Amino acid sequence: MKIFNFHLMPYAHADLEAIGKHGSAWVSYSNRDYDPKKGAELYHNYLDQMELADKLGFDGVCLNEHHQTAYGMMPIPGVLAGALARSVKKAKLAILGRALPLLNNPLMVAEEYAMLDNLTRGRFIAGFVRGIGAEYHAMGINPANSQERFLEAHEMIVRAWTEPGPFSYSGKHYQFNYINPWPRPYQTPHPPIWVPSQGSSSTIKWAAQHRYTYCQTLSPIAVVAKFFQLYRDEADKAGYEASPDQLAWSNSIYVAETDAQAMREAKPHLEALVNRLLFMPVEMLLPPGYTNYESMQRIRAAKVTGKPQTIEDLVKAGVVIIGSPNTVREKLAEYQDLAGFNTSLTKTQFGTMPHDMACANMQAIAQEILPAFRDRLPQRKPAAAAAE
Repeated sequence: MKIFNFHLMPYAHADLEAIGKHGSAWVSYSNRDYDPKKGAELYHNYLDQMELADKLGFDGVCLNEHHQTAYGMMPIPGVLAGALARSVKKAKLAILGRALPLLNNPLMVAEEYAMLDNLTRGRFIAGFVRGIGAEYHAMGINPANSQERFLEAHEMIVRAWTEPGPFSYSGKHYQFNYINPWPRPYQTPHPPIWVPSQGSSSTIKWAAQHRYTYCQTLSPIAVVAKFFQLYRDEADKAGYEASPDQLAWSNSIYVAETDAQAMREAKPHLEALVNRLLFMPVEMLLPPGYTNYESMQRIRAAKVTGKPQTIEDLVKAGVVIIGSPNTVREKLAEYQDLAGFNTSLTKTQFGTMPHDMACANMQAIAQEILPAFRDRLPQRKPAAAAAE
């Protein structure tokens, strides 16, 4: 199994009570509560953590994109990826991913990603997403056009990477007389493309048809197993057998000497993440026109919403793995076998967790968890396991 260090880069000093009053940490939570001095310190701590992950032997480091939220301070992930492109020496560098429909000029992503691929000499992973519903409120984009804009932008970027320029492009949403980006990607024909999603059936089908790696966002493991089986089913329809390497699960892991200690230490930070930083009203998460009814039902079933969630709820549902080294090893192996994935996108820092605590967690994972999974593959057929 490959284990990546996935960072959300939250504003860990957020006023959780104020977020509760506003109903969300997204869009409506005022940026008057952002302290630039504290924010600058967080950015440097978070970059230090990503560099530490590389030194500790994590297989990759991951960034992502979100706008107008304390949940994650990465509206332009390429800035942070550029800072890491030379300091991260061995690990893969992934942006999971740029929200293509929010852009008026997707060619800038083709250029940005090609630069990062060159700077890392081929260690870059290109993530493409539609962006969650709140992003459309934040950026003033009609969510009903999300799918069309995503597909057009993706087509144009891949062509820009693989076809010699200059050439023209004329679509419904994007028109260019000249497509001729410099530089070209380092990898041939282009960087591997990964597609994160909350569980949209259309996105899963599309990713499988293109043989892209599908990344499931934070969800109960039983739901993750169903989504991954849907990917495998769509791969069968497309005429090939999906590999476990094409499936990546986003999770949070915290390791301490005992289960009780791990639960106690992780509790305030994890509950701040799911109950304050992550939570948003359904109309913000899934605005009208953003997705079809079937996908909406799947996503709503997968998300941790409604009443406040405790760490016990999250552990029981298999959303996160918290415990002693033995407990974490057992649970991660169990979940890998159940869902059939071979990449773990692991948040080692979450919510309000301070820097020293995150670094200690990363070191514990590197010492106690990484060696046990270095050569491990799913041990039984996922379809049979999911049906039990």
